[in-house]
Amino acid sequence: MKSLQLSFDNMLSISKALANQTRVDILKILSDKPHNVNELKEKLGLPFSTTASHVNKLEEVELIVTELVPGRGTQKVSAINYDRIVMDLFSEDGTVDDYELKFDMPIGDYLDCHVVPNCGLVAEDGYIGMQDDPRSFYEPERKRAQLLFFRDGYVEYRFPNRIPYGYEAKEIEFSAELCSEAPNHKLDWPSDITAWINGHEVGTWTSPSDFGGERGVLTPDWWRTNYTQYGVLKQWKVTKQGCFIDGNKVDNDVSLDNLMVDGKPYISFKLGIKEDAVNAGGMNLFGPRFGNYEQGILMHVKYDQ
Repeated sequence: MKSLQLSFDNMLSISKALANQTRVDILKILSDKPHNVNELKEKLGLPFSTTASHVNKLEEVELIVTELVPGRGTQKVSAINYDRIVMDLFSEDGTVDDYELKFDMPIGDYLDCHVVPNCGLVAEDGYIGMQDDPRSFYEPERKRAQLLFFRDGYVEYRFPNRIPYGYEAKEIEFSAELCSEAPNHKLDWPSDITAWINGHEVGTWTSPSDFGGERGVLTPDWWRTNYTQYGVLKQWKVTKQGCFIDGNKVDNDVSLDNLMVDGKPYISFKLGIKEDAVNAGGMNLFGPRFGNYEQGILMHVKYDQ
């Protein structure tokens, strides 16, 4: 994959070239294969002169390259020059700031799961499948889930690894709204909830409660208040210095070097209850339409060269 790295000096001309839908459409067409101007004008439904003008503009900023190719006479064929554009942001002292990626994963878009009743999936407008039936976790409608819960087990997600080639992760953080799982709700109900990133255990948080009795800020009105209502927003972070939960260092030997982020097309995140958990009190996981926080599972990655 060929990347174009922008500084503030050449950002403006590239931005102006891309601030036109026709030129963006040309890049999309050329991303499939090279085309000459006649082929482009047919696909765009534009006059030859208009199409040629847009092609020339993209050539000027070197987003495409054009070559003379023998055919019926000699014809100009254009091809895309870059697959990715990265912009450098410079601070006052001339150093490059961290690049960042954020991705909010719906809680029902898990890749794998193992759940033990009591368990269930809840959408904004009602249950998905049957309560306390693990088979419901495999329903196509699961992607609409705004609350999922289980007495024991796990859910695992795979996030796209969008770190550009040639760059290196500096920090990976996941955040989610969570609490314990008891029948209805129970304020004194601890549960050890563990997170794994790319198969490596990165820390356990002991939830004190299955919070209920007071409606969550986002929880729908039809959901009874004696049921689970909201959780606590927790952050698991991994850097080269180690693992952290809410900024507090975890006592383990895992760091960013162990996660092998560069070698995978995805970054996996798993939440669940370990088999040897001291407090095996289950788990509730909240989406953006339940609980107190308007998010699913948020991944935040910082990277640099």
